[in-house]
Amino acid sequence: MKILIFIAAFLVAIGILVAVHEFGHYWVAKKLGFKVLRFSIGFGKPLVMRVGRDADHTEYCVAAIPLGGYVKLLDEREGDVAPAELHRSFTRRPVAHRIAVLLAGPAMNLIFATILYAILAMVGTQIVKPIVGQVRLDSPAAVAGLKRGDEILRVGERSVDDIEALQIALIRQFSDDGVIPLRVRRDGGERSLTLRVTGDKRALTEPGRLLPGLGFDLATWKADTLVQAAPPDSAGGRAGLKAGDRLLSVDGQPVVNMADFVSMVTAAPGRDLSIEVERGTPGTASDSPSGAPAAAGAPGGSPGGTRLRMVASVATVMEQGRPIGRLGITLQEGTRAWPPGAEVTRHAGPVDALIGGVEKTWDMSSLTVQMLWRIVTGQVSAKNISGPISIAEFAGISAYLGLSAFLGFLAIISVSLGVLNLMPVPLLDGGQVVYQLVEAVKGSPLSERAQNVGQQVGIALLVVLMSLAFYNDISRHLN
Repeated sequence: MKILIFIAAFLVAIGILVAVHEFGHYWVAKKLGFKVLRFSIGFGKPLVMRVGRDADHTEYCVAAIPLGGYVKLLDEREGDVAPAELHRSFTRRPVAHRIAVLLAGPAMNLIFATILYAILAMVGTQIVKPIVGQVRLDSPAAVAGLKRGDEILRVGERSVDDIEALQIALIRQFSDDGVIPLRVRRDGGERSLTLRVTGDKRALTEPGRLLPGLGFDLATWKADTLVQAAPPDSAGGRAGLKAGDRLLSVDGQPVVNMADFVSMVTAAPGRDLSIEVERGTPGTASDSPSGAPAAAGAPGGSPGGTRLRMVASVATVMEQGRPIGRLGITLQEGTRAWPPGAEVTRHAGPVDALIGGVEKTWDMSSLTVQMLWRIVTGQVSAKNISGPISIAEFAGISAYLGLSAFLGFLAIISVSLGVLNLMPVPLLDGGQVVYQLVEAVKGSPLSERAQNVGQQVGIALLVVLMSLAFYNDISRHLN
C-alpha cells in the first residue's frame, strides 16, 4: 500500500510540473503567432485526446508514458507545410520569438515555485530555530567553541532563522579552505565563532553528513516514549518489555523522543541492545496500528517508578531491499516539548508573501546552479544527484505529511526543473536557445550536421546524468 501511495504522489507531482512547464511554451507560442499542433502530457500513444475548436485545431492529449511532455509546433523540418502557413512555422518566426518560447517553460516553473512559496507563507508555517543540541568532543564544532543551547544567527554573511536556512547557508559557505564563520546567540548576548574543517571536506557534502561531520546536531523536541503493547512473541516482549514502560536509554544513550528510539532500533538489526526503562503504574494506552505514533498527550511513566535494565535481541527485517532492526512493539509518545522559543509559527501578508516567494525561488535557483557547478568541479559529492526513485520517495513522504509539505516539495522540484532546463545542453531548452543565438550571430541556422552532433552530445550527457542518478538511488537503498 505504501509503495502505491509513493507512486501515485510521484505521478501527480510529475504531471503537475510537466503541465506547468509545457503550458509556458504553449501560452507564449500562441501569443506570438506560432501554430501549436499538439500539447501533450506524457509520451507515446495518446490515452485521452481532445481537439481544440480554434482555427489551429490543436490536439490536447494525455499519453501513456507519464514521465514528461511536449508542445509540438508547426515546423517545416518535420514535414511539408502549406505555403499559406509557412510564416507560422517555428523556423520562420523571428529568433527573439523562438527564444521567448523556449525560455517560457523554465520561466513558468520558476513562477509556479514563487506562487507556491507565497501560498505557504500566507497560510503560515511552523519553523524550528537552529538551536544547537549535542556537540561532539574534539570535533570542529567543539574546537570552535560551539555549545549546547547556542542559537545560530548567521553563517558567513547570511542570516538564518530556521533549520532549512541553516543547512543551505552551511552548504553555500563550505569552500576549499573549510572556514565557516558563525554568529550565535548565547546567554542573551551574541558572539562570533569560526568552524574550521581540516579533514575530507568533500565527504561532508554527501547527503546527511554535514552536521555530523561538523560535530554537532540540532535541538529537537523532548517527549516521554512509552511502550503501548509488547506481544510476548516479539523481540521486545521476549526481552521483558511491558505495556506502560517508559523508555529511558539505549546502550547508555538517552531516549529523547519516540523518533529517536525508533532510529536507534532501526540502525541495529541483529544486535543486542541494552534498554533501560522505568516501570510503574502502566499508562492508559489506546489501541493504534502497530508502529503508528499515538496522539500527543499520552501519559508518562509514574514518578518514582522502578528502573530496570534489559537486553533485547533486535530482529532483522528487510524493508525496500535493506536490513533494518525491529522489536515488534507498539509505542506512544507524550506531549512534545521544544526548547523554549525554538518553535515559532511564521505568517505573512499577500505582499510580503509574494516578495518572500520571489526571494526564496531566487535563493533555491542560485543554490541549484552553485551545487551543479561544485559537483562538476569536484567540490561537492555527486551523491547529491537524486534520480526518480528518490524523488518518488520524497513525493510519497511529503504526501504523508500533508498538503503543505507536498506543496513545498512541488516548489523545490519545480525550481530544479526550471534551472536544469536552462542548462546549455542540446535536447534541453537552454541548448536550443544556444542554437538560436548562434543563428542570430551568423545570420543562418547551424548546419544539420552540427545540430546532429550536438544532439548526440546532449543524449550522451543526459544518459550519463541519469545513470549516475539511478546509481545513487540504488546505492542509498543498498547502503
